[in-house]
Amino acid sequence: MAVNNERAVYRSPLSSRYASAEMSYNFSELKKFSLWRRLWTNLAKAEKCLGLDITDEQIAELESNISEIDFDRAAVEEKKCRHDVMAHVYTYAAVCPKAAGIIHLGATSAFVGDNADLIILRDGFDILLPKLARCVQRLSAFADEYKQLPCLGYTHFQPAQLTTVGKRACLWIQDLLMDLRNLKRAREDLKFRGVKGTTGTQASFLELFNGDHEKVEQLDEMVTEMSGFNKCFIICGQTYTRKVDVECLSVLAGLGCSVHKLATDLRLLASLKEIEEPFEKEQIGSSAMAYKRNPMRSERCCALARHLMTLIQDPLMTHSVQWMERTLDDSANRRLCLSEAFLSADVLLTTLQNISEGLVVYPKVIERRVKQELPFMATENIIMAMVKAGANRQTCHEEIRCLSQQAAKVVKEEGGENDLMIRIHKSDYFKPIVSQLEHIMDPSTFIGRAPEQVTRFLKEEVHPALAPYSGCLSDTAQLHL
Repeated sequence: MAVNNERAVYRSPLSSRYASAEMSYNFSELKKFSLWRRLWTNLAKAEKCLGLDITDEQIAELESNISEIDFDRAAVEEKKCRHDVMAHVYTYAAVCPKAAGIIHLGATSAFVGDNADLIILRDGFDILLPKLARCVQRLSAFADEYKQLPCLGYTHFQPAQLTTVGKRACLWIQDLLMDLRNLKRAREDLKFRGVKGTTGTQASFLELFNGDHEKVEQLDEMVTEMSGFNKCFIICGQTYTRKVDVECLSVLAGLGCSVHKLATDLRLLASLKEIEEPFEKEQIGSSAMAYKRNPMRSERCCALARHLMTLIQDPLMTHSVQWMERTLDDSANRRLCLSEAFLSADVLLTTLQNISEGLVVYPKVIERRVKQELPFMATENIIMAMVKAGANRQTCHEEIRCLSQQAAKVVKEEGGENDLMIRIHKSDYFKPIVSQLEHIMDPSTFIGRAPEQVTRFLKEEVHPALAPYSGCLSDTAQLHL
């Protein structure tokens, strides 16, 4: 079969189906090879400034051809020489005949390859950070709105003491705040590889500048600054240490972990019919079961988060086998794991923002579930009230234990409602506190300081963390699928 259209060849679902245009472009060939040309131009500019025989005309020629790349020619060249950097040197030189002789002067392949990758990683974090901040902000508004709504807490996914809907959301937010801090730190810790030569010794540049160490250092600093970095590695082999990739993908894996936990909670809550993700008017939950409202966005988050979390294995193993100054078994692996990690994180945050902008809460369902379990939870409070009224604690404990077992039998064996409070009302033993039962059974008395904790958490931790992103929090997230 002839393969003559894009639908007949494999494309990564991350770029073709899920990820944003901006993140897809960030890892595109056009950006990558345009960056290579920009780096060659910056190197030539700095070398000229420091006294090498390079003309303004050559620089202008390089500048004018940075984005116009003949990819077909580059492919032909790479097929001949089996070297991607030299293929693009030849392709660039073909349109810059006057500057051909000074392209890549003194550099090794890692000069363009590694430095471009570091720029792309930095720009990737710059795309992710505002998206993560928006997720935190949307969930914070949700937490504030529902900070006083009592709901059943779960430990081991078994009914536990009450919490509030807003307080539970703060558990998610707290994880995401840690991710915001970690992504920001990873971004700020990025250093430029700089101008270091074949094994990181800068020997070729020292030769170009006739042994002038100061000029070599100036060259390194100038190209670093021209490329948007304020610091570069003092020490490197042929490449920047692949430990950097480990650090970058570690924080992205951590983000994946947080989103997976959050999305799993939402899937469970959707099953309980307490909270649901957005569901469009014409959305179909199942091709067979027309009534279904599947949490497909949260499920997508879990699916892609699992992929993101596994990607950390690649840089871990790659760094561990970079013999001496480097080996080339990192190259093909890094083409896959770096792009896929950032694209996956991008999809997760866009989807999570969309979810958090349209969460639907069902207070009546939440209230019903609370009422089903609250009588059992209130037994200790009832015992204490009876003791205050003069009863013996042990006797009271036995009375309420028997009534609780009878009520539990109705729930578990007969499928009925929890009638413990009815039984207590009818019991002569508990008559001294019947007038207090309504107050004892008020759910708001079982949530402790949850509302106050939410208020303090938002004020002291969330709002300060979001302040640097105040100018980019208004964008909404649109999902096409």
